[in-house]
Amino acid sequence: MRHGITLFTSDRGIRPETAARAAEERGFDAFYVPEHTHIPVRRESAHPGTGNATLPDDRYRRTLDPWVALGLAAAVTSTIRLGTSVALPLEHDPITLAKTVATLDHLSGGRVVLGAGFGWNAEELADHGVPPGKRRTALREYLEAMQALWNEEEASYDGQFVSFGPSWAWPKPIQQPRPPVLIGAGGTERTFAWIARSADGWITTPIERDIDDNVERLRATWAEAGRAGAPEIVVLAGRPDPAKLQQWRDLGVTEVMFGLPDRSEDEILAYLDKLAATLEPTR
Repeated sequence: MRHGITLFTSDRGIRPETAARAAEERGFDAFYVPEHTHIPVRRESAHPGTGNATLPDDRYRRTLDPWVALGLAAAVTSTIRLGTSVALPLEHDPITLAKTVATLDHLSGGRVVLGAGFGWNAEELADHGVPPGKRRTALREYLEAMQALWNEEEASYDGQFVSFGPSWAWPKPIQQPRPPVLIGAGGTERTFAWIARSADGWITTPIERDIDDNVERLRATWAEAGRAGAPEIVVLAGRPDPAKLQQWRDLGVTEVMFGLPDRSEDEILAYLDKLAATLEPTR
């Protein structure tokens, strides 16, 4: 079971490349960052954590671009996986985003993990022209179109939300047929069916704690869909609990992700030291 770190990047606090390098030096396996292009001031969408329009953290308004942040991280690391938790592909042009992800995977030596979400903030998505009732369909088309660009010598796609004729697009990602696509969303039958059809694994949400039944449900849905192997399962965790970590390991969780606090660089580096020492016996 791998151990990852997620940094809620913003224009204050530790820089992403500093955090990623420190995490790699301390033996962590993955480094993740989130994405929000902007936060509309007037919203009706409820945040999953607060249950209303209140934001739990002002860094939602200050988030760095994830791909620029991960590019900086790639330049100063060599082994750690570079992921998003989560990116919002529907807020991009899919052809351009396919180029960005492929370039980062190429330059990093095949270390990209595309954690993607459907998007809880309907007003944010609406500003990008995304119909609120079509998020799942649109994201499926985006990922299919991006994979065509990543795989095919002359790629094309014809869908409701994405359409382009035969095209050349290089570089191709080192990871084929695509970098791992993990969906960060609530553990529901609908989500698991979507993952089994169109993705490679699941990232739990911050409010989910007892995941045993959902892990088994996802695996069953995966098998029923005829998918080989098993889905990746990344669990967002709070403080490391040895008993809980062992339970997740026995359950077949592939990675546990720990969030970094909103503190100064020195405090975060000290936190990483402490976290690495706590986790060492469980490796």
